[in-house]
Amino acid sequence: MITGDRRGPLTRLGAGLRALPRTLRQDLWTTAGAPLPRIPEPSWLDWLPAFGVLWVLSTWVVTVFEVNVLTGWYGLGPGQAVLLSVGQAVALIVAMFRPVPAWWVVTVAMVVIARVSEAGVAPDEAYPWPVTEVAMQGGVLFLLAFRHRPRVAVEALVISVAAGLVCGAFTTGPHNTDTGWVVPVLLGTVVVGSALRGRWVARAKLAEQEVLTAEERARRTLLEERSRIARELHDVVAHHMSVISIQAQVAPHLVDNPSDELRENLAGIRENAVEALAELRRVLGVLRSEDAVAQGVRHAPQPTLDRLDELIGKVRGAGVRISAETVGTPQPLAPGVELSAFRIVQEALSNAMRHAPGASVRVTLGYHGAGLTLRIANSAPDGPVPPAPGSGHGLLGMRERTAMLGGELAAGPVPDGGFEVTAFLPADPPKPAAAPLSPAPAEDSR
Repeated sequence: MITGDRRGPLTRLGAGLRALPRTLRQDLWTTAGAPLPRIPEPSWLDWLPAFGVLWVLSTWVVTVFEVNVLTGWYGLGPGQAVLLSVGQAVALIVAMFRPVPAWWVVTVAMVVIARVSEAGVAPDEAYPWPVTEVAMQGGVLFLLAFRHRPRVAVEALVISVAAGLVCGAFTTGPHNTDTGWVVPVLLGTVVVGSALRGRWVARAKLAEQEVLTAEERARRTLLEERSRIARELHDVVAHHMSVISIQAQVAPHLVDNPSDELRENLAGIRENAVEALAELRRVLGVLRSEDAVAQGVRHAPQPTLDRLDELIGKVRGAGVRISAETVGTPQPLAPGVELSAFRIVQEALSNAMRHAPGASVRVTLGYHGAGLTLRIANSAPDGPVPPAPGSGHGLLGMRERTAMLGGELAAGPVPDGGFEVTAFLPADPPKPAAAPLSPAPAEDSR
């Protein structure tokens, strides 16, 4: 056991060392960019163009100083100094999009400068890293750490420091190789770049999670509203099924000497109605199993437009200035249409009370041959609107009810600062496609 424990880390270390060349080749021998995750509409991204301009200007300022350092302190010719300095400046600009190739250019340029100028550098000058060279090396490492994973930035930092130390070790004469301040500076740029990258990635993930949360909340609200609609429509359908059952039971007694076929058909109708009613109750039990509110109103009749005055009275009693108007001649509507109309008005009034405190509300019901038009409009609120609890998806329920009946709904702000909900519910909702009376011939599934 002891031998196995000791060999385990050594085995892993050996495997890591064998994989190191491949890892370095994958991380640093590439010209591919590393796009950052997108952040939806962050305001501070507006500063990125200004940062790019500032980066380019700073690069060329450092380049001018680099030329002076290489010609005055390192003894290079003007042509060599300009070529090496401009090459590094271009690499720093490219580093904003392709930091790994730019880092290679700056690192190789540093080695070339150190080897070419080694004989001409004064003994008291910093070697092999002058201040301008440290600025260029730090700049490219900062962008590399910002655009790539921390592992890639650490690998590049280690190679850069190692290249500088090797150049300072193999010299032919005395030089000022006391550059202990260089490593903390380069390390600091990598740490800052990695920290900014981490913050960027975290913010992108947070924004993505917020989008997913909002979508999930809307989906959950929609499912809850559909469940509520199913519960309410069950009561409506159950009423009609009960009527059918009773009529089928009473019908034979209304006919003199009913035939056996008539009795059999009516008994079948009643039996099917009772079975359908039992299935509806079973489904309702599942839908209401976790609904504490529905438990208390399980046997209460579903509301219709006959109770609209009662609803308006309650809203008026809560201190809301509300008026109601009916246009056209009221006509009987399907129970599902009456129920949906009542719920739409109820939700619209709740939204007005929640989001427009102090506003006046007007409810208009328009009866016409095609169906019913609802219009609930509120004026602008008197003061600031407090944040409202809840998911804020009440309009989803209205749209779901309207779409279920084949109607139309429009909701949005009005020019005077208020809000308006308009819905059209057809008098004859579209019927679902009837199932075939006999099974269709089987098709060849091949």
